[in-house]
Order: sequence, then structure tokens, then C-alpha cells
Amino acid sequence: MLYYYNMSTAGNKKSDKQERVFKALADYKRREILDLLKDEPRTTGDLCSHFRSLDRCTVMQHLRVLEKADLVIVKRQGRQRWNYINPLPIKDIYDRWISHYASRAVDLLARMKRQMEE
Repeated sequence: MLYYYNMSTAGNKKSDKQERVFKALADYKRREILDLLKDEPRTTGDLCSHFRSLDRCTVMQHLRVLEKADLVIVKRQGRQRWNYINPLPIKDIYDRWISHYASRAVDLLARMKRQMEE
């Protein structure tokens, strides 16, 4: 008999949020948008002019995915739409998935240094 186990994270808001972040980061164009926003906020027009191979609608779709994942914060000033990077969701992922393993690596390097000095 085959049993079906639902591994869905529905109902867990933190997991849903991180799932949206991972999905948003999965596309290299969206990662490139975040790289552009890392240094300074940009208007949607600026971002569209950077991606000459994409039409404005496609760039806007990418921005919406990033906005839903809370990776981009949008501020409107008159007719302009300014896009700002929000690094907090990435930090949350770092804290949950990376920092624990990084601390182990640092501990290992410290032990190796001590052993070499002895």
C-alpha cells in the first residue's frame, strides 16, 4: 500500500516566506536586479534600460516576484517607482541555513591552528 505524506508548509508563515525568497532567488535575472539595487535604489525605468533584451512588462513581473518575497521595497515618488533592496529576508536565511555551518568551519580552523602551533 502506498502512503501519501503531505510535506506542504501551508500554514507556517515563516516557511512560506522563506519559500518565496528561495523561489525569487532561483532566477538569475532577479539576482541581477538585486545586485543592481545593492549599491543604490533605482527606478523601474533604470532597471528596464539595464535589461535591454527584456520588455518592461517582463522586468515588472520579476520585480513583483521580488516584492512578494519582501526582497524589494517599492516607494512611489510622483510618476517614478523607486526600488530598494531589503536584505533582511536574506539575513534570515543566512541565520537559519548558513551561520550554523559557518561557525563549525571557524571552530575547525581554530582547532587546526592550535594543533599546528603545538
